[in-house]
Order: sequence, then C-alpha cells, then structure tokens
Amino acid sequence: MVTFNTIILQFAEQGEKTGWSYIEIPADIAQQLKPGNKKSFRVRGMLDSLAVSGMALMPMGKGDFIMALKADVRKALHKNSGAMLHVSLEDDIDYKVELPDDLKECFEFEPEAFDFFNGLAKSHREYFIKWINEAKTNETRAKRIINTVNAMLRKWDYGQMIRAMKKEH
Repeated sequence: MVTFNTIILQFAEQGEKTGWSYIEIPADIAQQLKPGNKKSFRVRGMLDSLAVSGMALMPMGKGDFIMALKADVRKALHKNSGAMLHVSLEDDIDYKVELPDDLKECFEFEPEAFDFFNGLAKSHREYFIKWINEAKTNETRAKRIINTVNAMLRKWDYGQMIRAMKKEH
C-alpha cells in the first residue's frame, strides 16, 4: 500500500477531459504501485476514510498518471478541487467486470459480434458493460444491449456507437 497526500485538481481546457476533477499520481508512486507499467490500470485503497476499488489510473505521459474523481466520489468525500486528500493505494489485482447474462445470451445468437467484443481491450469491454449495468429501467437496459450487439456487428468501439446514437436523435 502506497500512502501520500495530494490536492484535488480540475482540468480547464483538456479535450474530452475538460472539467474533470482528478488527482495526480506521480511517476515514482505509480512505479511503486505497478513497476514497469505505462498503461491504464485499476487500484484499490482509501481516499481519506472512503474505501475505493476498481478505480482507474490513466497515463498522462512521462510516467505520471491521474485518477478521475467522479461527482459521487467527491460527494462521499465532501471535497472538491483545491481540497487536500490523504490517499492510500495498491494495485487492484482482483478487479473484474462480469459479462451480464442477458448480454451473453444475445451474443450466443451473434457469435461474430461476441468475437469482436472479446477482441476489444478489457477496459473498452468494460465501457459497454458498465453502460448496460447503469440502465435504470429494463426497457433502457434492453435497448443498450441491442445497441451494444449492433455496434459489435458494425465493428464499432464505444465512442463510435455513442456518436451514432446521438445522430439518430
């Protein structure tokens, strides 16, 4: 477990990251967490007294990483950008996102879609699964599963699917 203090920051103009709240994980700390790694990975631990797991560390170049802090995390911490944060982290070796049974069932009818899905990077498969699992109604969930299978048949990634859906509306 690596422990350090940091300040919650917020991106101004930074492409798709504009407005994100985040903390920086300097290269030396990232190397203690996962030696030799330069790609995104998941960590678990504590942010102040809030237990977290499956949090993504994203590379920012020169060995430094960031951890985005979504609104629900900031709310639970009662903190926003500029606040000090006590951080204790370790590599989350147990992190897994399970393929939902209803999505798995649909893929059984479309094996080539399933093959494309499994060819995506793990983090990209997780975008689709998380999006499906966050549906608030069964109707929305069903639509998201259909959109996911159709995106796989078209060999689209998550971003391409979302952009195509926005054009339809």
